[in-house]
Amino acid sequence: MTSNLDGTVGPGQPARTVPHLSAAADPDPRVFAMRFTGTPRGARLARRLVAVRLDEWGVPYGTGPHDTIVLIAGELSANAVRHGRVPGRDFQLRLCLATGAPDRATVRVEVGDTRTERVPPRPGAVREPGDRETGRGLLLVSRLATRWDWHPRPGGPGKTVWAEYVLTHPFCP
Repeated sequence: MTSNLDGTVGPGQPARTVPHLSAAADPDPRVFAMRFTGTPRGARLARRLVAVRLDEWGVPYGTGPHDTIVLIAGELSANAVRHGRVPGRDFQLRLCLATGAPDRATVRVEVGDTRTERVPPRPGAVREPGDRETGRGLLLVSRLATRWDWHPRPGGPGKTVWAEYVLTHPFCP
């Protein structure tokens, strides 16, 4: 799909950098951002592209950090599709790797959707799902990520859920 004449981007195309999400202040930012269809197929594609990008950035397939970050991205993408979907609207994923020191780097996963009325609990309020078969996504994110939270999308409806994972040597690119 190609860009529309009005400058908007269609599904499967790189999304424009949103100013408040910009990693320009980081010394060595690597950023990947793209919009995906609000379907399970879109969530799977987002997860796979995160895996490819991490490997390109020096966090190899089959390592604990790679698998953990891919799982976090997959859960946030699946939640955007399941709980944040508005028919006809896409969700956006943004992946940023920022190196601040020679032996540390932070990977930030941000997933934005356009649903305003359904918001996730705050990080300290995530509860065990009990006997239910669903409801474990944010619990996994809260246990695997170094930190996570959400905020309303500036300039539009919806929210962005983000999670950070700190990489240490030898996985720091």
